[in-house]
Amino acid sequence: MILPIYIYGHPVLRKVSVDIDKDYPDLHQLIENMFETMAESDGVGLAGPQVGKAIRLAVIDLSVMAEDFPEYKDFKKAYINPYILEFDEDAPKSTMEEGCLSLPGIHESVTRATRIRVKYMDENFEPHEEWVEGFLARVMQHEFDHLDGKVFIDHLSAFRKQLIKNQIKCILKGKFRCGYKIKMK
Repeated sequence: MILPIYIYGHPVLRKVSVDIDKDYPDLHQLIENMFETMAESDGVGLAGPQVGKAIRLAVIDLSVMAEDFPEYKDFKKAYINPYILEFDEDAPKSTMEEGCLSLPGIHESVTRATRIRVKYMDENFEPHEEWVEGFLARVMQHEFDHLDGKVFIDHLSAFRKQLIKNQIKCILKGKFRCGYKIKMK
């Protein structure tokens, strides 16, 4: 089932998400719905708050990037209760343009760590702790930010925020176009 994407300005996007356990109602169905919603919206990642759930859940599907990144062929994962434990301070940072389904039409360059250590549980609640790098590390940082009540524009300089101020105002007023189901505040 396609879920509505919650748009910037909705309070759920600023809530710090809570951990969940195996008893979370219809979790596997929610994960399936999030993957379906993300694919329908042409996204590569989607976090719980973006579908109105302030829970520590994110899904990432990088298989669509396999042509440019062969290592992501068939890469499709759900992350339950994920946390970034550490940023590799010795690894270089990378600046790349990002967008967000919750901020339609806005694309800005964001600088992020290229290597991070994360912990999470998979769909079977098996714990994982690992170092992640490259594009996956960027997507994880973007999605896991949502779980902490942040969006990618929070990483912009005051000058860049000023330049997109009118675009943000339009989003808050519902004056934007996107090709997917949405929910405003």
